[in-house]
Amino acid sequence: MFDVLFIGSGQGAWNGAIPMSKAGLKVAVVEEGLFGGVCSNRGCNAKITLDKPVELVRTIEQLQGRGFDSVPKINWPDLMAHKHEVIGKLAESNKQKLIDAGVKVIVGRGTLVDAKTVQVGDKNYQAKKIVLVLGQHPHRLDIPGKEYLHDSTDFLSISQMPKQLTIIGAGYVGMEFASIANAVGASVNVILNSHTPLRGFYQPYVQRLVENLRGRGVKFFYDQELTKVVKTESGFKLHGPNQFELTSDYIVDASGRIPSLTNTGLEEVGITTNKNGIEVDDHMQTNVPGIYATGDVVDKTQPKITPTAIFESQYLAQLFTGETTDAINYPTIATTVFSSPRISQVGINPDVAVKSPDKYTIEHFEYADDWFKQVQNEIDGGLTLVFDQNHILVGAVEYSNEAVDAINGLLDIIELRLTHEQVQRFIYTFPSVQHSYFRKI
Repeated sequence: MFDVLFIGSGQGAWNGAIPMSKAGLKVAVVEEGLFGGVCSNRGCNAKITLDKPVELVRTIEQLQGRGFDSVPKINWPDLMAHKHEVIGKLAESNKQKLIDAGVKVIVGRGTLVDAKTVQVGDKNYQAKKIVLVLGQHPHRLDIPGKEYLHDSTDFLSISQMPKQLTIIGAGYVGMEFASIANAVGASVNVILNSHTPLRGFYQPYVQRLVENLRGRGVKFFYDQELTKVVKTESGFKLHGPNQFELTSDYIVDASGRIPSLTNTGLEEVGITTNKNGIEVDDHMQTNVPGIYATGDVVDKTQPKITPTAIFESQYLAQLFTGETTDAINYPTIATTVFSSPRISQVGINPDVAVKSPDKYTIEHFEYADDWFKQVQNEIDGGLTLVFDQNHILVGAVEYSNEAVDAINGLLDIIELRLTHEQVQRFIYTFPSVQHSYFRKI
C-alpha cells in the first residue's frame, strides 16, 4: 500500500510528490498522458515559447527610427519547430524527476474504486491517501458543425499560421492567441458572447489592450451567440443571430476550460462536485476522508493557474509529512494575461476598490512621460495602485510590455504589508523596473 497516490501528474502533483517521497513516504503518480500536465506540455510553456518573438518584434516596432529601420518577420514554421524542441523533452524530464526521487510511476488511466483504491487497467492500487490532480480541459461549443472547431492544444501545434483566423472567446487564451497570430501576420477575428473581454482584469486597461489590437487590425465582434459552423469552398462560415456571418480558414474555440470530472469514479465514490470543480475543505480534503484534490480541478476563488497548483501541492507535502496541521493559507497571487502588451495584476482590483472609497485610495501613473519607458518608446502603458487608509499598498495592476516584472516586484510589498518607510529601505539597481516603480509607492 502507498502512503500517497496521485491521479494526474500536473503541477499539483509532482511538486508535492517529490518532497513527500524524499521525506520517506511511499508515493505513486498515475498518468495516462504526458507527464507534467497541461502547463508543461500543452499550455503555458508552449504559449510562452511562441510568444517570445512577438515580444521582441513589438519592441523593435516601437524603436523604428530610433535605432532600427526595419522589423523582422516571424517565421512560424521555424518558431513551431523551436517550440517542439523546447517542449518536446519536458514530459520525459518530468517523469524522470519523479523516478529519481523514488516516486512510483504508473502509466495508465486512474479510476477511483473506493476511498483507498485506484484502478489502472486491470490492476488495483491501494493508498492511505489519494490526491486528485485531474485538471481542466477545453470547453467545446455544442453547435452544429462543432467538429470544424479547434481547441488551444491544436493551435499550439499548428504547422502553418492560417491567413484568416477566428477566435471564439476573449479570456486568457483568446487574447493571448490573438496577439500571437496578429504578430505573425494572420487576419484575426475575436468573437465574444458578451461585451466584456478578460473578465476579472482591470477593465480600463483591458479596453486599452482591445484598442491596441484593433489598431493592429484585430476585429472584435461582441454579444454573438453562435448557432452553427458550415464548411464552404472558401473555408468555414460561422453563423449567428441577426444574419451574422463570418468566414475563416481556421477557428479556435477558446470559450473556456472546464474541470475534468467524468469517467474518474468520482460519482461512484460519492465525491461532491459542482460546475466549478471538486469541493474541498481548508485542508484540500474532499467530503470523502482520505481523498484530496489540488490544481485547476478544485472549486476555489483563487486563480486557477500553475503557481496556485504548485502552492497547493507543496502544502499537502507539509501536511502529509507532519510539518504542519494548519489549514491552507493562500498568499497574495499575481495573475497575468500574456497579450501584447501584457496586463498583470495582484491584490485588490481597482474595479473593486473604486466601489469603496471609504476603504481605498487609487493612484494612476501614465507612461507617456516616463523617461524609462521612453527609452524603448513604450508610451501605451500605465500603472494603477490601490492603497488602504493607512497608505499600505494592497493592490496593483500594470498594462505594459514589462507588466510581469513590475507586478512581481510589488507582490512582496503587498503580501508583507510593508509600510512606506520600509519600502524606502529598498535600493534597487538603477535603471530597473523595480527602481522606477518603487518611487511611486
